[in-house]
Amino acid sequence: MTGRHSPEPVPADPAIAAKPTKTLLGPAEIRDLAEMLGVNPTKKLGQNFVIDGNTVRRIVKVARVAPGDTVVEVGPGLGSLTLGMLEIGAAVVAVEIDDRLAEQLPLTVDLMQPGAALTVIRADALKITELPGDPTRLVANLPYNVSVPVLLYLLEHFDSIRAGVVMVQAEVGERLAAPPGNKVYGSPSVKAAWYGDFRTAGKVSRQVFWPVPNVDSILIAFDRRATPLESEELRLKTFALVDAAFQQRRKMLRQSLSVVLGDSSAASALMSEAGIDPTTRGEQLTVHDFLAIARVWIPA
Repeated sequence: MTGRHSPEPVPADPAIAAKPTKTLLGPAEIRDLAEMLGVNPTKKLGQNFVIDGNTVRRIVKVARVAPGDTVVEVGPGLGSLTLGMLEIGAAVVAVEIDDRLAEQLPLTVDLMQPGAALTVIRADALKITELPGDPTRLVANLPYNVSVPVLLYLLEHFDSIRAGVVMVQAEVGERLAAPPGNKVYGSPSVKAAWYGDFRTAGKVSRQVFWPVPNVDSILIAFDRRATPLESEELRLKTFALVDAAFQQRRKMLRQSLSVVLGDSSAASALMSEAGIDPTTRGEQLTVHDFLAIARVWIPA
């Protein structure tokens, strides 16, 4: 590793090597690592690396990560947050799509925190089908361009994930945590509510990132429901209704849902049977309301 501010080599003395003087990356180390790997953070990939140790430890604390936990992290990048979770004794399963970053991460961890429990999976988070260790928490600085799809995909496919904290673009996070009737309440809000309770857990300064992003960031904490709302078949039906409702959010539901329910009169009949006023709009319905419609929906 090159660069004046690179993490110091592991000392030859094993007594010293067992106690690294620094366990987290700082701004200089992160820039040096990026330069060494030829990584130029881009907006296209949603790459903004956290360079502030206090912010890393804050995220770990808000996520209630404890020694012995197995945590899945998506997009670990150069390892800032990874090291923060390993520092307190958690095991981390890191999913990284960039080959250079995936190859470097174990080397960085070995240097900074020898013996830490890290597993790196080189893959697209939207395509993984299994995670070793059955992680119980998701903690990640999610790439902003795919944050919602990645979050919902992981919750759909990995029941072991019971709670977590994700850092996302503020506008996206507020939408995820919005209640019915809120002006930013939408499809992501309802779909997130299917899986559990989502809430804002604090804003994050732009200055803790490199490069400094042009958007604000926010922490979103969640806890999964103790038991699923309903079957997978009903989830798919509910989500189809949600998508239709918010594609034409200004229209009454009897009109917007006619796309999937047949026509306006059929939609009105089904909604009435479910106890939902056909003249309401999607932004007024809870996930339970959409589920009620799905339960009486019989596909043609």
